[in-house]
Amino acid sequence: MILVTVMYPAGEAFDTDYYLKTHMPLVKDRWGPLGLKSAQAIKGVAKPDGSAPDYQMTALLTFGSMDDFKAAGKAHGKEIFADIPNFTKAQAVVQINDVVF
Repeated sequence: MILVTVMYPAGEAFDTDYYLKTHMPLVKDRWGPLGLKSAQAIKGVAKPDGSAPDYQMTALLTFGSMDDFKAAGKAHGKEIFADIPNFTKAQAVVQINDVVF
């Protein structure tokens, strides 16, 4: 199982309503049948010292395998990535993680 984190840096405008009501349902709809096991949106609130978070929004996408993630990206990645400018100009930081516990 892998966890893909998609982190949107703070500082750019971000349309949370569009992201939650349009973009994340699009991700689930397109990638769900291709191995997406779960999708969560996590809104950054603050660092432990109370200062602003480094990331304003993070998506946690769990796939059954790296092959599932690659197949989903190949099938619908262009459509999903083309939707990003509809909610932010921030350049997302994407990381692929092995779930070990």
